[in-house]
Amino acid sequence: MIEITRASANSKAQPSAIFARWADHATWSEWDTDTEWVRLMGPVATGTRGVMKSKGAPKIKFFISACVPDREYADTTKLFGATLVFAHWVQPNADGGGSRLDVAVNIEGPFAFVWARILGRGFKRSVGASLDRLVALVEAP
Repeated sequence: MIEITRASANSKAQPSAIFARWADHATWSEWDTDTEWVRLMGPVATGTRGVMKSKGAPKIKFFISACVPDREYADTTKLFGATLVFAHWVQPNADGGGSRLDVAVNIEGPFAFVWARILGRGFKRSVGASLDRLVALVEAP
């Protein structure tokens, strides 16, 4: 497995508020700098499938590969010869005030190295920026 990128942030918001934004696929384009739109084909639950359109890219299918309310969300996309996973975690800060968010983008499979080179630079630029936008939206009055 290759870790393409990782980002972290802190928020004044509680984990439930962060997770609610991850679960609201229709609003991903408000905070994810790469996303044009997302459509989910069922409830927000492990195994549910969806389709998304990234800016400047074709539509891709994905499925929710982890879903633990107020704690973890991951989506997985099958590429030719590789599997791409966006994993998101949120936990309460030790003092109970706010949250810590972590995101990791990983890829594995026989062509993982090729896909990491193709997609890596863009993900490295956008993942941290998207996380910062998410925090700003959740904390906005």
